[in-house]
Amino acid sequence: MTIANPRVHATTQRVVDEHFVEEQPQLIALPPHPYDAVLTVERRISQEGMVAVGGNQYSVPDTTRRRIVEVQNHPAEVRIFEDGQLVASHPVLEGKNQRRVDPSHRKPVPPARRAVQLAAPSADAPVARRSLAFYEAVGRRLANAPEGRP
Repeated sequence: MTIANPRVHATTQRVVDEHFVEEQPQLIALPPHPYDAVLTVERRISQEGMVAVGGNQYSVPDTTRRRIVEVQNHPAEVRIFEDGQLVASHPVLEGKNQRRVDPSHRKPVPPARRAVQLAAPSADAPVARRSLAFYEAVGRRLANAPEGRP
């Protein structure tokens, strides 16, 4: 500040250094911690228990009651609040279309249901070949069934 401060300011007609010396006792110190700029928004929880933030999906606990939550998007962390209480915290995901599910957010699957899930055929399992007549018969039966019953 060796060029601008010793000069006479064009608007105030005062020497900048002298004016600063007069103002300095009235100035208050900055807080010791850095300023935390945070963007807070409301988000809807999806059917899968996920919240969309910045093109990515973050989980919330299965115990979350509300469908709308408050999300704070910090530079390195996403914080999710329900009724002012922190319910989830995730590191910010890099890129887009990513998902982060905290395992503690999901209820354990009961053993009986887990057995059914394990027995379910995978998407790449072979499918039985049937004639078109089979599907026509299924269609006729569904068309003639009373409403609400196949």
